[in-house]
Amino acid sequence: MATDLVLAPLIPSNAARAGGVVFPILRSLGASMGSDASLGTARKISSFLTITVYQGTCITSAMFLTSMAANPVAARLAAQQGVDITWVRWAVAAVVPGILSLILIPLLIFRLFPPEVRKTPEAPTLARARLEEMGPMSRNEWVLVAVFVLLLIVWGFGPALHVDTTSAAMGGLAILLLTGVLRWEDLVEERTAWETLTWFAVLVMMATQLANLGLVTWFSSQVATTLGHGHWLPVFLGLSLVYFYSHYFFASNTAHVLAMYAPFLTVALAAGTPPLLAALVLGFFSSLFASMTHYGTAPGPMLFGSGNVELGTWWKLGAMVSIVNIIIWLGVGSLWWKVLGLW
Repeated sequence: MATDLVLAPLIPSNAARAGGVVFPILRSLGASMGSDASLGTARKISSFLTITVYQGTCITSAMFLTSMAANPVAARLAAQQGVDITWVRWAVAAVVPGILSLILIPLLIFRLFPPEVRKTPEAPTLARARLEEMGPMSRNEWVLVAVFVLLLIVWGFGPALHVDTTSAAMGGLAILLLTGVLRWEDLVEERTAWETLTWFAVLVMMATQLANLGLVTWFSSQVATTLGHGHWLPVFLGLSLVYFYSHYFFASNTAHVLAMYAPFLTVALAAGTPPLLAALVLGFFSSLFASMTHYGTAPGPMLFGSGNVELGTWWKLGAMVSIVNIIIWLGVGSLWWKVLGLW
């Protein structure tokens, strides 16, 4: 989670962070302890690590304007309604509830879904011994490191360089294939990646089709009609909760933001909600709401595809985590935002 947090301001893709950086670390830790779904030993530690990594990336995605692809979209939609969200404003407003969530959510998961292995005093000694056995890095490993660093730079500064993140990923893959670091057979045998592609493609298209059929527009108008009257505080609270839990119907943060952020912000502002508060809270929730399901955001299908966490467990923990996150961000967060003068 600390790795994800450090990379979050630089990499505007939680899929690249959680799926491309943290997930391989998670798999290596599980393998070193003999914890793997294929062996029936996922509960040893891999299950706990998998769900914690996913919940962690949902939190870090909410903490910076540049940590998730949909955040700049939300900021642009807010600007169209006269609300200016800068990188600093977003980060300062998110830092207190974000750090608190990063501390409390793993503890909650540890209590509700504990790993069988709880102490690893031999880990440092084992790590040093394994490094000595492996010897110096090979040519292929140096190539992989170079490509990895290159991709981090391109993902971080992609907008300024006018390079699409997907194009960068395909370029990195091409380099690995051309240099012989990977073989085509390696790609074909990567079952988890193909499962992720299938899950994500189908779910995103289903969510897109719901929007095309007018369901999202109808739903937003119904919410606006029902909640758009009265004092701004209960109106905004109701809007925020509906906005949050409607993500059960979405498989993409960006699709949700494009469909519902602007109309919900419009209703909130019309009710008298302080503009910056309304825009930021809906922006934070645009990442936090992904915590509920295994398809809520791009890393979900990747991590779920590992088989380390059963579907029912994932949804139950996601529902509980969503409640705690809402309490932290609207409870402690509101006090912090009062100090900052947002309301």
